[in-house]
Amino acid sequence: MSAGGLERLWAGWRSAYVAGHAEGTADAAITEGGSVFTRILASGRPDGETGVVHRGERVFTILNRFPYGSGHLLCMPYREVADLLQLTPDESAELWAEIRAAVAAVTAAYRPDGVNVGMNLGEGAGAGVPGHLHAHVLPRWHADSNFMTATAETRVLPEALPDTFRRVVLAWPDR
Repeated sequence: MSAGGLERLWAGWRSAYVAGHAEGTADAAITEGGSVFTRILASGRPDGETGVVHRGERVFTILNRFPYGSGHLLCMPYREVADLLQLTPDESAELWAEIRAAVAAVTAAYRPDGVNVGMNLGEGAGAGVPGHLHAHVLPRWHADSNFMTATAETRVLPEALPDTFRRVVLAWPDR
């Protein structure tokens, strides 16, 4: 316990997230040059720097920059679409295969008790980047500390994103 009786848990990644929202430049905004995902892909920066874990023909997987927990991945098409119904049949098939590979990778890398897979389609559903659909793949454990988000607006992450990147890339199927 600290002197005032209040415990502090450092979550340094959160400052960039909060600052982006305060300045009106959050990742949620679709701006000139496309969504944050499209801008990352067009940046020319190395995958290890941007967190792109896997690239397919029509879809890719990237680390969530503001994860709910270690191993939190986002799978999505290269083409910006807001809704599942806008995907071509080929994009849809490859996206589902990418999601399955991401589940296999986080399962091999983390040995979780379960895995959440989901999409928030549209702002009303909680989509942070509503113009570029993406599927969340998130390993989960019985002992997750989810109460921290509700009670302290903090997430507990036991490893840094570069460590997560290495673990997932090494565990990706057919590497």
